[in-house]
Amino acid sequence: MKRRTKGLLAAAVVGLSVTALCALDPRLTVRTYTVSTHKLSAPVRLALVTDLHSCRYGQGQEELLTALDQAAPDVVLLGGDIVDDQLPEEPAWTFLEAAARRYVTCYVTGNHEFWSGQVEEIKEKMARLGVIVLEGEAMPLVLDGQFFLIAGVDDPEAGEGVWQEQLSACAAAADETHVSLLLSHRPERVSAYTGLGFDLVLAGHAHGGQWRLPGLVNGLLAPNQGLFPAYAGGCYQLDDTTHMIVSRGLARESTRVPRLFNRPELVLVDLEPA
Repeated sequence: MKRRTKGLLAAAVVGLSVTALCALDPRLTVRTYTVSTHKLSAPVRLALVTDLHSCRYGQGQEELLTALDQAAPDVVLLGGDIVDDQLPEEPAWTFLEAAARRYVTCYVTGNHEFWSGQVEEIKEKMARLGVIVLEGEAMPLVLDGQFFLIAGVDDPEAGEGVWQEQLSACAAAADETHVSLLLSHRPERVSAYTGLGFDLVLAGHAHGGQWRLPGLVNGLLAPNQGLFPAYAGGCYQLDDTTHMIVSRGLARESTRVPRLFNRPELVLVDLEPA
């Protein structure tokens, strides 16, 4: 009986240890979403990089850059909180310098860039690296021979009036005949995005709700959404024409509360002809 009890205890300890390792797994994962549209004649791949928070992914950010190179996107979209307001900035700039050399790269701010007190300096440095900084503009791009509009707004930390003006300017540029994308840090503002005519809204900020229980809870707590956030990570249909894809983000060592069953992710979006 004692041997059996010891065996059960050992099995329980092993099981709990394995579960804990899985729950706290910090390794990068790549998640791909597919969206169909009649506005395309050939597929296009987008990479969504959000909430890096100056975290490290190997020497010279090799792990993250390798994953990006293997994905071979047509454009890289930076959804804010790339530079943290507390951690050293060097890992963020190491990634940005390499990514901007290899890919067409667009950027919008997150709240942490504003909290750093250096948001204008960050934007200027981004631009010097060749990153397209979007502040209420819609940038026309030709990807794989097809015309796109990629619009972007600053984080609402810029001021509510500023944010609303930028969103209105982006919406006015949305094109019914070509694919129109909106890059915005905040996923919780779905009522503002709905009905504007964008084919796709891309966001981050929620960090996957930090704690997840696969199959039960898709996120426990997210900023500006509270408990059990509705838009913590995934693909959501906002209206007849608009999908919103929310990345769970790349933050690792910057998070005060560890991620649970919520590996950091690089998001790929494959836009395919309907």
